[in-house]
Amino acid sequence: MNTLSIRDLCCLFCCPPLPSRIAAKLAFLPPEPTYSLISADNPTPVNSTNDPTAAAAASSSKSLRYTMIFSEKAEWQHSTSDMTKLEPYFVTTSRHNQIACVYVKCTPNPKYYILFSHGNAVDLGQMSSFFIVLGTRLQCNIFSYDYSGYGASQGTASEKNMYADIEATYNSIKQRYHIPEAKIILYGQSIGTVPTIDLASRFNDCCAACVLHSPLTSGMRVAFPETKRTWCCDAFPSIDKIHRIRSIVLIIHGTEDDVIDVSHGFALYNRVHVQHQTDPLWLDGAGHNDIEAHGQYVERLLRLIDIDIPQIRLKKQQEQEPNNQQPQQQQQQSITTPPTLASTLIIPASTTNKAN
Repeated sequence: MNTLSIRDLCCLFCCPPLPSRIAAKLAFLPPEPTYSLISADNPTPVNSTNDPTAAAAASSSKSLRYTMIFSEKAEWQHSTSDMTKLEPYFVTTSRHNQIACVYVKCTPNPKYYILFSHGNAVDLGQMSSFFIVLGTRLQCNIFSYDYSGYGASQGTASEKNMYADIEATYNSIKQRYHIPEAKIILYGQSIGTVPTIDLASRFNDCCAACVLHSPLTSGMRVAFPETKRTWCCDAFPSIDKIHRIRSIVLIIHGTEDDVIDVSHGFALYNRVHVQHQTDPLWLDGAGHNDIEAHGQYVERLLRLIDIDIPQIRLKKQQEQEPNNQQPQQQQQQSITTPPTLASTLIIPASTTNKAN
């Protein structure tokens, strides 16, 4: 991606020279769908972007219940009983696409609810095994969704659709499941950091924290590493949005990332408002697709959940109630360090070796 020929450049910028088309060529790699959704009321599988009628009908009723049926490419690594932890559903975006979402119920008493925007070249079928492992380790339940044009989601992949996709899913978490903003953690991986940053930058106090896993500053800066400014044809300009986020921001990046260089993580961290910075995790020797295999990964997320977020809340409470010292001191004493975890996540094979 960092070495484009003259022919590649002409094809990229001249056919036609629209930022949305450039973004699509640079970024989006929808895989062949690895799952389908089956409803007891409608046995016809919904598994393709070529079936808008079925998707529209699916999203029109909140009472419909679906089951995920995985293909071999999904590499589902759990028992059949674990499939009951998956609650798929459809939502309609502001751009009139019906997109597939899934609620992964990992624990009956979750600490938080993570809205996970996955990376490129994968869909919900390939990510579901990973979600169960991650949510169980963190004692959090997970929501995720497929971008327009991915998996069972309708439409085509584009930057604008991506922003509408995450907003529709986020609204469903609050309206369908009645989960408050203070219990939501936004999590973006690779290209998934783009809609995550956009949503968090547009809505104040929309989440307890924002996790950016292998983030990119902008599309042009990935394709052309010497780029120092945002051009009019640039896509995914996260570097110009991240300073508006008003929740705690955790950045995780591998030092040997050959897809999105770690310098992108450094640049974004330096643009986070100082009041919302927390210690980043620069994983020495990690690449783009193996961060989850390092024990420090889960340890840092647990620290965010059990220490960083409570401390930020306590600090805000102290600023709002400076005279109420005794209850605050008791709260501070209740914040304890979680035990160190030396083990690593077992990552589904389908989530590795995927660019962006």
